Amino acid sequence: MFTGIVTAIGTVRAVELRGDMRARIGCGYDMEGVALGASIACDGVCLTVVGKGEDWFDVDISAETLARTNIGANGWAVGQHLNLERALRLGDELGGHIVSGHVDGVAVIEAMVPEGDSLRLSFRAPPDLARFIATKGSVALNGTSLTVNEVEGATFGVNLIPHTRQVTTWGEARVGDAVNLEVDTMARYVARLAEAAQG
Repeated sequence: MFTGIVTAIGTVRAVELRGDMRARIGCGYDMEGVALGASIACDGVCLTVVGKGEDWFDVDISAETLARTNIGANGWAVGQHLNLERALRLGDELGGHIVSGHVDGVAVIEAMVPEGDSLRLSFRAPPDLARFIATKGSVALNGTSLTVNEVEGATFGVNLIPHTRQVTTWGEARVGDAVNLEVDTMARYVARLAEAAQG
């Protein structure tokens, strides 16, 4: 489990296709404290550490993960930056919301408009996921816990404060980018309960 609070920015150092995809990610984590088999969210995708060095770790990415995330939509390029978060430990502060790291689908940035010091972004979600997104609810976008400002059909908006853009990859975002979307788990269960009650 994760919180959607990004703790480091990683850099893709190598990508290799070997049945699944393997990627090497450079990072500022103390890798002595990261065990093989540990989970690290990379742009919101929960991946398992399968190899490590002083300032890097390797992950394997399955065909299923490629199909559901922006890794498959965009590919990972050497030099690309990724939002990183280590798995939640007992006693850690829950600063965002509960995030599983199991990406539901890909949303696309449709607009970016300055609003004071903040930046308002509009996204188009896949139609089957849009019903789980609610005004003032939470979403995880590229592993970042964000509050939804408004929803209109499959389009929803969020605001990014300057701090968020400085400590995550959101400062590099562009219109047309495909981003990993994980809807709030609570919203999913509420929707399922409502469907069961009607059915």
